[in-house]
Amino acid sequence: MSNNLLVGQSGGPTAVINGSLYGVVSEGLSNPAIGKVIGMVNGIEGFLAGRTMEMAPLAENGELERIRTTPGSFLGSCRYKLPEDLSDPVYPELFKKFEEFEIGYFFYIGGNDSMDTVSKLSRYAASVGNKIRIIGVPKTIDNDLVETDHTPGFGSAAKYVASTVREIAIDASVYDNKQSVTIVEIMGRHAGWLTAASVLARKFEGDNPVLIYLPEVAFDTDAFIEKVKEKLQTTSNLVVCISEGINDGNSTFVCELASDVGVDNFGHKMLTGSGKYLENLVKEKLGVKVRSVELNVCQRCSSSCLSATDLNEAVESGRFAVKAAIDGETGKMITFIRKSSEPYELEFGTADVNIICNMEKPVPQKWITENGSDIGGEFIAYARPLVQGNVEVPMKDGLPYFAYRR
Repeated sequence: MSNNLLVGQSGGPTAVINGSLYGVVSEGLSNPAIGKVIGMVNGIEGFLAGRTMEMAPLAENGELERIRTTPGSFLGSCRYKLPEDLSDPVYPELFKKFEEFEIGYFFYIGGNDSMDTVSKLSRYAASVGNKIRIIGVPKTIDNDLVETDHTPGFGSAAKYVASTVREIAIDASVYDNKQSVTIVEIMGRHAGWLTAASVLARKFEGDNPVLIYLPEVAFDTDAFIEKVKEKLQTTSNLVVCISEGINDGNSTFVCELASDVGVDNFGHKMLTGSGKYLENLVKEKLGVKVRSVELNVCQRCSSSCLSATDLNEAVESGRFAVKAAIDGETGKMITFIRKSSEPYELEFGTADVNIICNMEKPVPQKWITENGSDIGGEFIAYARPLVQGNVEVPMKDGLPYFAYRR
């Protein structure tokens, strides 16, 4: 059996996706069962185009250690969708390349769509009797992968959201003699995990953000206006957090009320503008000072808010993936199994990637309170351990010193 290792990254970046890469690469380089460790530049799409790099020199020149705390995707990413039909010629083309590089172990670090790639490749390998071992390493700030307690990237992004919303609330509070509304739009198409994390910004009961809306509950614009009007009576500088994917419960997103929405290569609607739509609605209906803030990509991979828990788990999940593959696992995704929240204890496992890909894990309805406008204590107990600990990022000239692919 060929024993070289191939690793790639796919989908949107996070603050710790390179931590998972570091884990895979460092374990691969140190494990005698592995030959060369090769990185795909820009994922499957880049590999098909012949873009690869050997990873051993990065350990020799010290760059690998910097990769561990570098946000974004060091190897570059793609959003390439493999065909549903396993008889498509791209599959033999890929596996011919695997043979040319003597690949025995394939690791793909990514979210839902990346697990779809892992599923298709592992199923094709089984259909042709190829012994390559294919493992998915989870990554997504959306925290919406099934069969796992949480995903690397969520803890750091949640920490960023909570920290930023707290700063926004303080900014809004300096002028409390006039009513105002600040609407913060946070990533989350169908699952509101990241928006729910804004509840961690509160310092006391009744503190901002007073209202939190997730896509798991149907959003009614009239009820929203009434709720804002009610809360302004007790909180003059109101902060409201919403998921970008809030919808009416019948597949119409709030942002679609204002304009047409395009789709990406995977058929997902590209959402933007829910906050701006509600800003204009509040201004029209209530006549108060209102602004909307879209956190956008800043929440995705901020190194300033790295969670030590998140980073350590990302690294260890990468290491565990290599060990699992060497032990014979294939067609699996690494899973996070919470043993306890207090004290926080975690272990790793594997699950069949075919029951994971193209599925989404919503925030449990019982964690959403106040008729869909707030988040309960069960979520806080779930999320708080994931944002703990600070990470010392290497500095140079007073700025973070990151790893860059050259």
